[in-house]
Amino acid sequence: MAKKKSTQTRPGAARGTRRGGRRPAVERRRNLTMRRQFGWADLPEEQLLELRICDLGLDTTHGCIPAALARLDDELARRGIRFRPHCWLSEDWFSPDGVPGIPIAIPFYLAHPRLMRLERRMMHEVEGGNARWLRRILRHEAGHALDTAYRLRRRKGWREVFGPASVPYPVSYVPRPGSRRHVLHLGHWYAQSHPTEDFAETFAVWLAPNSTWRGDYAGWPALQKLLYVDELMTEIRDLPAPVRSRRHIEPLSENRMTLRQYYEDKRSYYETSKTNRYDRLLKSVFGARARWPDRPPASTFIRQVRPQLQRLLIRRSRLHPYLVHNVMRIVIQRTRDLDLCVHQPVRQTKRETFSLLERILFDSIRRGRERYAL
Repeated sequence: MAKKKSTQTRPGAARGTRRGGRRPAVERRRNLTMRRQFGWADLPEEQLLELRICDLGLDTTHGCIPAALARLDDELARRGIRFRPHCWLSEDWFSPDGVPGIPIAIPFYLAHPRLMRLERRMMHEVEGGNARWLRRILRHEAGHALDTAYRLRRRKGWREVFGPASVPYPVSYVPRPGSRRHVLHLGHWYAQSHPTEDFAETFAVWLAPNSTWRGDYAGWPALQKLLYVDELMTEIRDLPAPVRSRRHIEPLSENRMTLRQYYEDKRSYYETSKTNRYDRLLKSVFGARARWPDRPPASTFIRQVRPQLQRLLIRRSRLHPYLVHNVMRIVIQRTRDLDLCVHQPVRQTKRETFSLLERILFDSIRRGRERYAL
């Protein structure tokens, strides 16, 4: 993601536990050490929000970040790529566009479980909040960093395949869900937003271990992009990066904003991109929690039945799982925003939810005009 606020999201999840709910001893000791090291971890939310980001005392050696970065190094090494990005903590995910170096900025909340819980409370999800999601984002960001380090966008072949990187970066974009000219990796058809994102998404698909991209994209125009990346990586993988600066942009240590200010700004930014197109349909299936305060949240219910409904939607619609996943995510997020609950019998609600999802799925394909903020 070039320097911007990113919106591709898949709901994160807490780290898993061993059978019977007991955490491994190593993880228990790590969490105890972090609680002792960071006194703010046990503060009530209102007090925590008054802390300045620069006073958190975090870096990339904390939380789930070290293991994820080690995994990224392994994936690059497995492909024979000499290049390694350097990383630091900042407000959000980004790889500075046009800044010399091979950097990846990682959002600070991933460095501590208490901050991940706060992020989920304030934003309803944690971008990169589980191991699989975090790996996918890091592969994408590594593509941006590699593009900068080797000046790939200057190549004639790169421009012919992905388009000119000089195209102005949009504030938002309208994807074409039925297009096969772009790979499907992060949410919201993100590869369609800009040529640099197209390259980063294509690289991420190519880099993934045990990737079956040759078969998955057979017959798609996007396959030519993957073949180009494959050829390009073979050419440069043993070469040192021409650009080697390790400059940090917007580091955590310089951020004087309080957590409260950070979340006020962040929520304000994302509020502008929300859609209410399907609110009436959602309210026809689910009720307001203000009226039924003891009923389970609709978002929780949909997550629970999600695997079953996704399999059925994919089988009946014969559409790519990526499209189905995107619709499921939109519905879960919007029911949470509207604070809806399950007020009808479960079997009836499940049946009506499936019909609702199917209608939204085909409506989004037919319209092809959803706009996503960047």
